[in-house]
Amino acid sequence: MHKCSHLNLFFFLLCLIGFADCSQSQTPPSQSSPTKYEFGSTPIWQDEFNYSGKPDVKKWSYDLDGDGWGNHELENYTDKSENARVDNGNLIIEARKETSGKQNYSSARLVTKGKGDFLYGRFEIRAKLPQGRGTWPAIWMLFSQENYGNKGWPDNGEIDIMEHVGFDQNHIHGNIHTKAFNHVLKTNKGGDTLLTDVSTAFHTYICEWTPTYVSIGIDGREYFRFNKESGYSWEQWPYDKSFHLILNMAIGGDWGGQKGVDDSIFPQKMEVDYVRVYPLTEKK
Repeated sequence: MHKCSHLNLFFFLLCLIGFADCSQSQTPPSQSSPTKYEFGSTPIWQDEFNYSGKPDVKKWSYDLDGDGWGNHELENYTDKSENARVDNGNLIIEARKETSGKQNYSSARLVTKGKGDFLYGRFEIRAKLPQGRGTWPAIWMLFSQENYGNKGWPDNGEIDIMEHVGFDQNHIHGNIHTKAFNHVLKTNKGGDTLLTDVSTAFHTYICEWTPTYVSIGIDGREYFRFNKESGYSWEQWPYDKSFHLILNMAIGGDWGGQKGVDDSIFPQKMEVDYVRVYPLTEKK
């Protein structure tokens, strides 16, 4: 009887220890989860394109000419309404087969630099893409401040929210480029995903940019995330200063022109329903 009492006490203590371990293992996930960010519900910058004519000059400027833009592109970017206009509630960026400047194609490249420069936030661009071999539409961001390294690209950073090449229909790409991570070095960081209807339906292309990560997705689904690792400096993470948005459609080029250009497809349009930028409001 006395011996049994000691055994019972022993097992009782074991149970207490087990219960304590079990209680510790059920710590609420929120106490150990990584930092999360929230974004405001009201845009701090937007264009709904609820007007007609040329893009709003208070929000958009044009990048013109460019002589291939370092990618051996074949278009000449203009500020003509034939290449960039707002019609029926959408921004239209149209590439045309015609002599334009020194090139055989015309198109447009719109930028918000000086009119919409952002440090962090959630970027939503709802768009329908062109199709056909040789087209290369993009929704992306470049640095507005040139204070790292070579004062230009890639040292000061690039964020590609959406890229699509017409010879690879429905294959969407998102990438980042920095001094350490870029396609020239074959070290760029990125992701890709397949849809079925990028040229027949509108989709919302999304970037969430915070102090610790850049996330890229479509229609609320993330498919690529670039995290700021400990020890990163500006060579890996130049994303601590203002960037601006760019909407353009290139023709040909080092990527878009890998399988040539089908001249029978023109004109081709990228249609943009809206551009909305939401602020980073707080972190938990």
